[in-house]
Formats: sequence, C-alpha cells, structure tokens
Amino acid sequence: MAIPKTSKIKPKSRSPIFLLTAAISSIAILYLCSSLISTTGSNTLQIPISRFIDNTKSLHRTDTEKFLYWGNRIDCPGKHCESCEGLGHQESSLRCALEEAIFLHRTFVMPSRMCINPIHNNKGILHHSDNVTSEERWAASSCAMDTLYDLDLISNTVPVILDNSKTYFQVMSTSMKLGSRGVAHVEGVTRFDLKERNHFSKILLINRTANPLSWFMECKDRKNHSSLLLPHSFLPSMASKRLRDAAHKIMALLGDYDGIHVRRGDILKTRKDRFGVERTLHPNLDRDTRPQFILCRIAKWVPPGRMLFIASNEKTPNFFSPLSVRYKLAYSSNYSKILDPIVENNYQLFMIERLILSGAKTYIKTYKETDSDLSLTDDPKKNTKTWQIPVYTKEGC
Repeated sequence: MAIPKTSKIKPKSRSPIFLLTAAISSIAILYLCSSLISTTGSNTLQIPISRFIDNTKSLHRTDTEKFLYWGNRIDCPGKHCESCEGLGHQESSLRCALEEAIFLHRTFVMPSRMCINPIHNNKGILHHSDNVTSEERWAASSCAMDTLYDLDLISNTVPVILDNSKTYFQVMSTSMKLGSRGVAHVEGVTRFDLKERNHFSKILLINRTANPLSWFMECKDRKNHSSLLLPHSFLPSMASKRLRDAAHKIMALLGDYDGIHVRRGDILKTRKDRFGVERTLHPNLDRDTRPQFILCRIAKWVPPGRMLFIASNEKTPNFFSPLSVRYKLAYSSNYSKILDPIVENNYQLFMIERLILSGAKTYIKTYKETDSDLSLTDDPKKNTKTWQIPVYTKEGC
C-alpha cells in the first residue's frame, strides 16, 4: 500500500512549481495588457495623445538619450511670422539645425509642420478671413513635415522625432521631473560651447532660441566647407516614400532622358533707378532662360532628338515650346494621373521634380552651384546686391 501512496504524492510535489510558473505567466500577461490599456487610455490627459504621432518605431532609444529643439517653425523672416520663404531657403535652415544635432550627438526635435508661402500652394486652403485664428491660418498655410520627408530615412544619419510625437511628449514630461537637468533655454551660445561645457552635456533637452529672422542665420559661415556635415543634396534625397514612388513611376515612363531646371518667376524681379532705368540683380538671367538661348547653351550637352524633362516656375503657357524643334519635351503636368492624387502643394511637386532631375542622364541647372555643374546662366546664384541693367543680346546665338 505504501507504493501506491508514494506514486500519488509525486505529482502533488510538482504542483507548486507548476502553479508558480502559471502565476508568473498570468502576471506577465496582465502587466502587458495593463500597459496597452494605459497607453490607449492616456488620451484622457489634458493634451490629447491622439494629437501625437509616433515616428520613432525604427529607433532604439536609451535612457541616456539627449534632445535638441530649435523651435516649432523653421522660417520666420522679418518682424512677423505671417510670411515664409521658399522650400530651398527653409531646407538651408533645417540642414543647419540637423548639423548641430549631429555635432552634439543629440536627437533633433523637428517641427511637425513646414510653412508654405501662398504663392507656392495651389491646393492649400488659403481663405483670408478676419474670423480665423492665427493657429487656423498657420495650419492652412503649412503642410505636415512627414508628407515632405521620410523621417526614418533621415534618422539613419541623424535621429529625428517630430514635436507632436509621443516620444517628445514623454521627453517634456520627464524634463519637468528633472529640474535643472531637464531643459536648458539657450540663446547666443555657440554649438562648440554646447558641446564642451559640462553643464550642457547633462541636460536632457536643449531648447535653442534660434535667430528670429530664420534658422540658417545660426550657420552664417556656410562657405567654410570643413564645418559642413551634410551635403546640399541630403534633404532633397530624403523625400517621403510616396513622393519618391511618384518620381520613380514618372522616371520609368520617361526612359532615357535629360533634364533642365529653369528658374524664372520671382527671381526676375526688376526695379527702376532714379533715372527710370530698369535694373535687376541677375543681369543675364532673363535672357539665358529664354528658349532661343537655352537651345544655344545646351546644344553641346544634349544631342538632338533626346527626351528633355523641364522643371520651371515660368507661368507663361507654352513658353518652352520652341525647344521642341530639337527635343521631345516633357513636363510634370504630363503626368497628372500620377501626381494629382499625391501632390497637395508646390513644395511636394518641386521635391518630385528634383528627384526626376537627379535621375536624368544630363542635368542642367539654372545656376552653377559647384564647379562640375552644367548651368543655363553664368550669373552667380547668390547675387551681389548690385542692381544692374538687364542684358538681352548675346554673340553667337
């Protein structure tokens, strides 16, 4: 009888271990569920979590991570913030801030929206009404940053988060608990001081009060190439996936092609001197970007019969048609079926056009930006602030 009793006792001796294992598993499952519930239920906070979009799923964050914030608007020219500059101008500012984040080994807190000048926004809701608030006006004249750029792609070079993300919300909450080690509001402090001074290295979030005119004023020494950490081509290559996909579809349809970027429009501004004579900052540009002079200029670079993709801000209909005597012409407007469902403003359109131009066999810019560039004009891109009489004749053309 002793043997049967012993055999029955063995399972009972294991049952506490089994029960303990089951209990631990149950607790783990309950903890996981409660975490999920607390996360989804956190929109009962004063600031609704539904406003915050987490763009940091691909980043591995640690407790030692530090952050850099420059403000919620990339560009604020002049004494007021009602106007804003073009995409290229704002990218210079953004690249400046990203370079500082690299220099300081910090994650950059990027504005969730970029302002768009009304002249660059054909599809925006730009109703100028006295009844709208400044926040509503800002929302109508701006676009979401992640509709322009691929933040995960940028983060492969410099980690970035949006200022409306869950991560930044958590950073702000943590900074309040850290006291003097939470946030440092700095103005007029060089990036070298921010890096070398031990006090700043311990701060969770550095809030730089950038120049009120525009961010790039913090990086005035742009000609010092040793201080540049990101090339000019960095942000153009970081376009959002849907913009890249649209560009690739158009490039596939174009096949083997060449491209020219013809900047006219606002850059052709003139004014009269005290004698009533018209003057401009770019004396040869108007001439050099007209079809008959473009044909003369590019003949040595682009053989006849080639497909030529033209990106331009020229508003005159059929302005470039004379080029068709030598080339097959293509514009972004030829691909409206691809672009219309995607493009919401001219910034997005220009970013797609830049990608298409960068894929051309021969790419001719308006201005020469580097010694190896091909350009339509020899006028410098950065004008000398000298107003000159426009030139409309040219020998040999």
